[in-house]
Amino acid sequence: MNKNELHKRPYDVIALGELLIDFTIYGKSMQGNSLFEANAGGAPCNVLAMLTKLGRKTAFIGKVGNDIFGHMLKKKVSNLGIDTQVLVIDEEIPTTLAFIQNKENGEREFSFYRKPGADMMLKENEIEEEIFTKAKIFHFGTISMTDEGVRKATQKAINAALKNECIITFDPNLRLNLWSDKVKAKEAMHYGLSKCHVLKISDNEIEFLLDTSDTKEGIKMLHKKYPDIKLILATMGIDGSYAYYKEQFVFQKAFIQSNTIDCTGAGDTFNGIAIHYILEYGLDNLNEKKLKELLCHAGAGGAIITTRPGALCAMPDKKEINILIKKQI
Repeated sequence: MNKNELHKRPYDVIALGELLIDFTIYGKSMQGNSLFEANAGGAPCNVLAMLTKLGRKTAFIGKVGNDIFGHMLKKKVSNLGIDTQVLVIDEEIPTTLAFIQNKENGEREFSFYRKPGADMMLKENEIEEEIFTKAKIFHFGTISMTDEGVRKATQKAINAALKNECIITFDPNLRLNLWSDKVKAKEAMHYGLSKCHVLKISDNEIEFLLDTSDTKEGIKMLHKKYPDIKLILATMGIDGSYAYYKEQFVFQKAFIQSNTIDCTGAGDTFNGIAIHYILEYGLDNLNEKKLKELLCHAGAGGAIITTRPGALCAMPDKKEINILIKKQI
């Protein structure tokens, strides 16, 4: 397929995965109890929310329950401009919930109510292959591979995307407490790595997968094992980010914010902006200047989202991102 035919496809990005409620702490009650705010979330859909904010046409494949949370999610996602025609409603299993506790060291602890949750119940026969003929990029993560049924659905979607020559982007988004054991988590990550053209991965995921705390060395190891990955983006929190492209490293320092309250969605925001730049420039002719611009804007966007509760409905716009970049230059 030539580039002009791919460019004419109506959807810039289609993503598959979890759509859920993130309950994040939002102050204290009069009795001193933690108050939780119900925020729409789920990594793949967060990525689409950022892309939609940047003017991209997107669609989401997933499943929510036929309950107040499922209907709320579908309405919020639709209101953002993300196409939900392939979002399935499960009549029996409730919408997945996640409770997030921010620790003093900046790390987060997740408690999932997903035994089972609706996102796990997406079935292979609910994947409509035709939609992949309309997409430029297909994006997925590993949470949609924790159980056999949804794993088969994810694999069918990946194969359909590859058959239709979509660019495949992958974010491991490791959540170990959703896996029965670490071996299965690693297997799913390796599967994703074997299928993608663009990888966004965090330093802790590199360490988990490759047993190295040296992010640059880990990136080289990944590229050697999976040479079909054209672009590797590695995020390292307050230590910044790397882009690795054609054996070239580009580094961007972090945009550290003094008013950070919640890191949920920072990586997804980064990822959405990065995919936006891939749509803008393609994967064949990137250079240091373009990669630096990608990392700079993605890092700034990720920093902004940490200053707000939630992610999916709180994505920054181009103006906010540019203002932050100018302040820190």
